[in-house]
Amino acid sequence: MPPTSTTTAAARRQISSRRRTSAPRRRSPPPSPPPKRMKLLTEILQKAAYAVVEREDYGDVSCEQCRSGERSEELLLCDKCDKGYHMKCLRPIVVRVPIGSWICNKCSGDGQRRVRRLSQRKIIDFFRIQKCKKDDVKMKCRSLQDSRKRRRRSLVYQKKRRRLLPFIPSADPTQRLKQMGTLASALTALHMEFSDDLTYLPGMAPQSANQAKFEQGGMQVLSKEDIETLEQCRAMCKRGECPPLLVVFDSCEGYTVEADDQIKDLTIIAEYSGDVDYIKNREHDDCDSMMTLLLARDPSKSLVICPDKRGNIARFINGINNHTPDGKKKQNCKCVRYSVNGECRVILVATRDIAKGEKLYYDYNGYEHEYPTQHFV
Repeated sequence: MPPTSTTTAAARRQISSRRRTSAPRRRSPPPSPPPKRMKLLTEILQKAAYAVVEREDYGDVSCEQCRSGERSEELLLCDKCDKGYHMKCLRPIVVRVPIGSWICNKCSGDGQRRVRRLSQRKIIDFFRIQKCKKDDVKMKCRSLQDSRKRRRRSLVYQKKRRRLLPFIPSADPTQRLKQMGTLASALTALHMEFSDDLTYLPGMAPQSANQAKFEQGGMQVLSKEDIETLEQCRAMCKRGECPPLLVVFDSCEGYTVEADDQIKDLTIIAEYSGDVDYIKNREHDDCDSMMTLLLARDPSKSLVICPDKRGNIARFINGINNHTPDGKKKQNCKCVRYSVNGECRVILVATRDIAKGEKLYYDYNGYEHEYPTQHFV
């Protein structure tokens, strides 16, 4: 008997449903990646921070300062504007060829540098100023009494044994904050941390290498009284009583230091601080402020202070042109290496009375005469 129409329709639905559920699904092919298009050079130059197209010939490059193309071995080419500058025509001058890329002052914005002001709270945190305690006040009173006793000594005794003097901080706390603010702004602009101590880091010279007994020919020993004066200066700095100095940016000389008050002869200006390393590790370093710490009998053990990461106001005191009489007249400080409790330390001391507003200068060479100063202002 043939099936009815209803039965046939139900069977078709069942078969069709089985076919739909049991039939394998076809996967759609993955979308083909869009064809890669090479970027035009104009698009790259628009998005890049800076890019310079190399010239075929640099023979016509001249210095932007002196307009001379001579001494091509001393010409530095800016990686942004591709202009040339003599190393000794730059202010401050560049002593060594920089490692890696180099950008001129105009492109880096140093010529129009704005000194960023820091608030009082930030200045206190930046220098890690400690709160004054009663014991500190007593010690301060005693030190003042000791300094008065020294002044009462006879003139003959003072000439026979001249002692270092502690700096006298500004009486106005607001003025002291202003002085520290200029230093904090300068250190921040150079991406440096403040430090009044010598730092010994892994991979550099250890503290055990800094011993005055390794000095070739011996090193002068700082007397007990002068050590106490040095420690008094360090204690004052920790309390926020800084030396009366301002860090000022000069378009010709770069960062300079000037006296914000009168400074007497033989006053301790600052102790040179920074990372301690072997000279052999810094032979090709482009840091322009390295200071000799130890000249050992074995040259491989000689040490330098490198204030490129950490340092204090000594980093910004400029050098004189010791090839001219006018340059020598500007010198009002000297940098002396002392043995302090058996360890080498570098101290900047005033060599004459310094008036308020006068810039601080010292001879970078001392007795070594290896640093090129004939092009200093």
